[in-house]
Formats: sequence, structure tokens, C-alpha cells
Amino acid sequence: MSETLKPEDTCVLVTGGAGFIGSHTVVELLNRGYRTVVVDDLSNASEVALERVREIVGEQHAANLTFYQENVLDRAALERIFTAHRIDRVIHFAGFKAVGESVTKPIEYYHNNIESTLALVDTMRAHGCKSIIFSSSSTVYGDPDNPPVTEESPKKMATNPYGWTKWMIEQILTDIHTADPNWNVVLLRYFNPIGAHESGLMGEDPKGIPNNLVPYVAQVAVGKLEAVQVFGDDYPTPDGTGVRDYIHVVDLATGHVAALNWMNGRTGVEVFNLGTGTGTSVLEVIHAFEKACGHEIPYAVKPRRAGDIAANWCDASKAEREMGWKAQFDIADMCRDSWRWQSQNPDGYRTER
Repeated sequence: MSETLKPEDTCVLVTGGAGFIGSHTVVELLNRGYRTVVVDDLSNASEVALERVREIVGEQHAANLTFYQENVLDRAALERIFTAHRIDRVIHFAGFKAVGESVTKPIEYYHNNIESTLALVDTMRAHGCKSIIFSSSSTVYGDPDNPPVTEESPKKMATNPYGWTKWMIEQILTDIHTADPNWNVVLLRYFNPIGAHESGLMGEDPKGIPNNLVPYVAQVAVGKLEAVQVFGDDYPTPDGTGVRDYIHVVDLATGHVAALNWMNGRTGVEVFNLGTGTGTSVLEVIHAFEKACGHEIPYAVKPRRAGDIAANWCDASKAEREMGWKAQFDIADMCRDSWRWQSQNPDGYRTER
């Protein structure tokens, strides 16, 4: 059984903690008194995000944050970090995450996402740390038969290598617990994280052309890109465009804190969906963003994209029932906060303040 610890007595290692979801989760951890160690190689993140984290939480909480610029594939670096800190829990975000890119770079995705996880859990085992929250994905449900999906819905064939890495890592962590029942594993299956911190200081800052819908919409809204590319308008959905369950990144971050509270003193493997339980189409997102920014957003319909599915949204009632967590923000809130971030930081973390 994992030790029952108060937040102030808990040291949490956050891999990928300078990224979009990771940095917002670090804010929530620090605000609740957790000692937080971030490891991130900054390949798809910025150290400025962690400076903004410190600004948001204030000096007292920021004193509990330690950052290492290292790659989770580097076992020697992990060994140094685990030796320097008594890590109690791990939240594992680090990984390549672009669906489209994974289709063209499967070797890179399998190597990076799976090898880094094996290096991490091997180091955890060596240091007696057996509690991990894994950043999984709704992609493990494949193309679901009839959404909303519950945690009991079957895992199906993934539709892209990114999804397969999530699928396989879930299996790896489950097998680790089977071999050693002292492990405490929580698999959080996210739906589609968007939004930004309400301060406007933190948000999604993709390098190059965004792969995800809302950062793309935001860059069109701010004038950096010409038009939103809508991949397919012939899906069997109300308006023909893909339907997804979008969740505010701050709701997602508080879901990780709820999972930390829930896993205290437990062992086992548990799965939770994190979403709003509401499906929203691509065109509905564009129109919600138009309301947030106050002007029309041009879009162009393109052919369907490899690896995409028509519709997926979740039943997140288990998370509310067992962890006391429920999404608080709707699509209007998400677009409002995304617009505030993008309009105040048109070049993301590279924007001069």
C-alpha cells in the first residue's frame, strides 16, 4: 500500500512539466503546497512557462519548485534527480504528442514515448517509488461504437502511432502492477485539452504550425495564419465536422490533483476519463471563438486527415463519483481564456512583455 501523505510532505516529480498541460498542473500542485520537481528537455516547451508559473503562484509557493532541463530518456539524469530528491509520486506527461506527425514519424514516436517511460519506471523501482499518474488519452478507445465512452468501454485498435504509444504504456504500467502489486497506477484518459490560465500568462505555445484545433484557430484570430483548416465536413455528425470532448486545461490540471488525493494510501491500477461529457464540433468551436474574439474567423474545408475519427466524447461520472472531480468550464470559457492568452501573447512565450 502506498504511504498516506499530506501535500506538504509529498514530493511530486512532473515529467514534461514545462509543457501545456504540465505547467498548468504544476500551478495547481504548488498552490496546494506540494513540493514539485519538473524535468523537461524543452524540445516542445519553454522555460518561460515555469517563470510564469512562479509569477502566478507567488514567491512562497514558488520556493517549492525545482527544475531540471533533462530528457526522460537519459537514465543517468533520472538517477541524479531521484538521488537528489525523495520522490513520492510521479506525474508522467513527457512525450511526443502530435497525431499527424506520429503517422509520418512512427519510429521516433515509439522510441521516445515508450523508451522514456521504461527508463522512468525502472528508475522509480530502483528508488522505491511506486506511485505514478500517467497522462493517457481518449485515443485508446480508437473509433468508438457509440459515444459517450466510459472507462469500461473496450480499448480498440489505435488509429495512429501516437495513440498506440498511449495504449502500450497503459499496458506496460498494468503489467508492472501485476508483477509487483505494491505499485499504485492511475491512468488518466484525457479528451481534448484547450483553454489557458485565466491570468493570460500561460497557455498553449506550439512550436511551428499548430497541430491542434484551438491554437490554430487562435493564431488565425490574431492574424498570424490566414484561415483555419477544417479537415473533413462529411463525417456522420450534425454539421459534418468532427466532434470532440474539449476540456479546459485548468480542469485537467485539477483532475491530476484529485488523482493524487485519491491514490493516497492505495495500490492498484485505476482508470479515469477526464472530459466534460459534452461533444462539440469543429465548426461550433470556431463560432465560439468568434464570440470570444469579436470578429469572424475564416476557415477552409480540406479532405479528412489520416488517423482522425468522426466523434468521441466521454462519460466522466466515475471521476466525480470516486475522486470528487468535475469539469467546471464550458466551451465559451475555454475560448475566452484561449483568446486572452493568444491576444496578450501573439508569439507565445517569445512575446516581449
